[in-house]
Amino acid sequence: MIYSQKFQKYLAGFSLSVVLVADLVLTQKVPPAFAEIVNSSVGNAVTFSCNDSEATIKAKNGARVVSGSSAFYIGYQQVSSNNKNPITIRFNNGIKTWCRTDYETTNDDGTGYGLYWSGGNFLYGVYSSTGSQTGNDFRRFATGRWLSSYGSGGGPKVAVIARINPANGEVYYATFLSAKKADNGNTNSLVVRSLSWDGTNLTVQAKSWWTPRRTNTNSMTCSGASPYIYTAVFTSDLTRVNSASAATCS
Repeated sequence: MIYSQKFQKYLAGFSLSVVLVADLVLTQKVPPAFAEIVNSSVGNAVTFSCNDSEATIKAKNGARVVSGSSAFYIGYQQVSSNNKNPITIRFNNGIKTWCRTDYETTNDDGTGYGLYWSGGNFLYGVYSSTGSQTGNDFRRFATGRWLSSYGSGGGPKVAVIARINPANGEVYYATFLSAKKADNGNTNSLVVRSLSWDGTNLTVQAKSWWTPRRTNTNSMTCSGASPYIYTAVFTSDLTRVNSASAATCS
């Protein structure tokens, strides 16, 4: 009988422990999903307006960068039948924080197609340019930077890299990034493929047509057919290229 009572107490204690453990499992909160982080994005230029919702812009699958509840998108506005102007926008929790369409408002057929964001203060945008036109363009931000203008000629599409204040969209400064024809010095095409950041320098990988530029902006000597896979490592303020290289070029 004494053994039976002890056994019954043991069973009661065991049952209580099972219930408590089950309650603990049921009431434990499932860890939240990790916040989305996209630091770098380069893609096809897409069109949208400042009045579009984040969902509408995101669905276009253009370049975007995300950290937590904040996201930036880049693209263009079709302002006339033969003219595009770049556009850049920020959303916080799906609500528009700012939208900028004033970086380039000339007849240059400009778009935006790439972004890098550290998640903090370092936001870079990649834009295209097809030539210098009268009015406000990226030249006003590029004074004293590595390349201060589109250069001579017109038509070939080149890149513009701008460092942007993520809080309000103001451009701090910018540089043009283009190829240079070795025979006549005219500007030739260059398209950015990717951006990366090591905490000090911005590395830009691109496709450059004949011919890529050296760190001093002069033409490289190349063999084989273009485009060439080109890498330029910029200082954070875009005043200098620390190194420039391209396959089959020197």
